Amino acid sequence: MSDYSAPPRAGRKLTLVVLGLAALITTMLCAFALPSLHSGPHHVPIGATGPRPAVEALHKNIDGPRWDVRRYATTDAVESATKEGDIAGGLAITAQGVDVYTATAGGPSVTSALTGLGDSVAAQNTTQATVHELVPFTEDDPRGAGMTAALMPMIFGGIFPALILGSVFPGHRGLRTRLTGAVLFSVAAGAAVVAVLQFGTHSIDGDYGLTALGVILGMTAMSTTLLGLQALLGVAGFALGGAVMMLLGNPLSGLATGPHWLPDGWATLGQLLPPGASGSLLRVNAFFGGVGDGLPALVLTVWVVVGVALVLIADRRGRRTAPSRSAPAFDSGGVETSRREPVTP
Repeated sequence: MSDYSAPPRAGRKLTLVVLGLAALITTMLCAFALPSLHSGPHHVPIGATGPRPAVEALHKNIDGPRWDVRRYATTDAVESATKEGDIAGGLAITAQGVDVYTATAGGPSVTSALTGLGDSVAAQNTTQATVHELVPFTEDDPRGAGMTAALMPMIFGGIFPALILGSVFPGHRGLRTRLTGAVLFSVAAGAAVVAVLQFGTHSIDGDYGLTALGVILGMTAMSTTLLGLQALLGVAGFALGGAVMMLLGNPLSGLATGPHWLPDGWATLGQLLPPGASGSLLRVNAFFGGVGDGLPALVLTVWVVVGVALVLIADRRGRRTAPSRSAPAFDSGGVETSRREPVTP
């Protein structure tokens, strides 16, 4: 009877696999295409200062779904808020013209849009706009290509430990070794990635130790989460975690454009996933002196706790299901004897 039931079971299993893969590809398409189709400034916080009537008119005309206009008393206040990452930039309206303050390292796309906005405001006032770059990328990498490229090594830095360590140290006995190896790998790889970016390609500035700690935390969050899913759910858990990191976390990270360039819901989801939080932490540590690193660091810490908790649950379950071994029997000469069941003739 089992011979007749096997083909239907295989057919159902094949159907589930095919539907699952189709859903995965569809999710991948949505994650990559939809945010790109609806990309643009979304509630970008910018500062405005100048004569009260001009600032009120600016606030009335542009404050909305694209720009979140915040009023400041002085130009120095706008500059300070931009340098600290509180706002993406700002406009200072004077009788001589419009001063545009930008932070390209915080989001190149936002800088371009803000510059265009400054030109438009200046044209309305029949004056000229002057751009002041406050937080640029480095001179050796003015477009931030190195920092953007760092996201994929960070993601693979979370995938490789679970994949390789799982093969080298398989089974329940190797679980704690895999966890230790994943953390050690994150420390070594994170320090190496930041060293290349800062001293090799000169793509980032800032304190090396602080930036390296951020990247290490990001890799640890991804590696421990994938390791825990793999230990608890097997191949399916690893595949699920890898798909989330690659197919959702990568396009929704906003590392290349800045999170404000993605639609609100997608941007929020991206910043709650390890790749997005890792990218934001790298950005603020490398270019903004660590100001604003609290939220992404908290998100990554939560993922680390979740990953370790999954590993501990898998470890506890493995200990309960491990077969118990009876104590060996010895004869009078101290030689271990095997217990055999009597053979029935």
